[in-house]
Amino acid sequence: MLGVMADHAGSEPVAAVRRALRLLEAAGEHDGEATAEQLAREAGLSPAEADALLPELVADGYLTEPADHTFVLAGTDRGHSGQEPPARVRPVLTALRDDLAAAAYLTLYEDGEIRVMEIVDSAHAPRVDLWVGFEEAGHATALGKSVLRELDEEARADYFSRHTLAGLTPRTITHRGELIGQLDGSPAPVVMDREEYARGTTCVAVPVYSGEQVGSLGISFRSDRMYRTTRVRKGLLSAALRVSRELSLPG
Repeated sequence: MLGVMADHAGSEPVAAVRRALRLLEAAGEHDGEATAEQLAREAGLSPAEADALLPELVADGYLTEPADHTFVLAGTDRGHSGQEPPARVRPVLTALRDDLAAAAYLTLYEDGEIRVMEIVDSAHAPRVDLWVGFEEAGHATALGKSVLRELDEEARADYFSRHTLAGLTPRTITHRGELIGQLDGSPAPVVMDREEYARGTTCVAVPVYSGEQVGSLGISFRSDRMYRTTRVRKGLLSAALRVSRELSLPG
């Protein structure tokens, strides 16, 4: 029988990824170099946490270290190519699509709305039928729930004051308290929706950042497909780091 393989990975690797994303976000706020102390302070991390992560980000090519304990986003010079952010991140989404054999999506939270910025699909990895705009379906999609999970209490309340939690399928959560409980009770930034937006479709998403702006990166595939959760989690989190780096590059 087709089904989902359970993932028993611990929360610490995921927490480390979130801390790494915050460091990249802080680095993206600087036109040039920043010290480890500056990045730790701006990312809300302890010096020890930053010192543990920064060498890994350098080794993986996300940051460069021109001088001892001074860092800058890798490839910052590419930020002057004139490409809009979606064009810069499209190769990352394409690689994610090909690696996981699933359509890939990028959203950003702009002017109080969850907007789809890019979709990369193919004949073998078709996109979900966007029969209801994401502006009205944030509560029913992994991409939208990933964004809502990252918003502070005030921003989330503002969103809910302007959006009805419509029932799009029998699985859609339509009660605000239940949805908030799910968002706050999730142990990791990997969020799923199982046929909550469209019957027969499962979506998985993680947050991305462009400076202070939050967004989400996700994939969709048929609900009856067998997949390895650990592989999906690893692929999404790795791609989220690259996307956050690209979105933080100067325009």
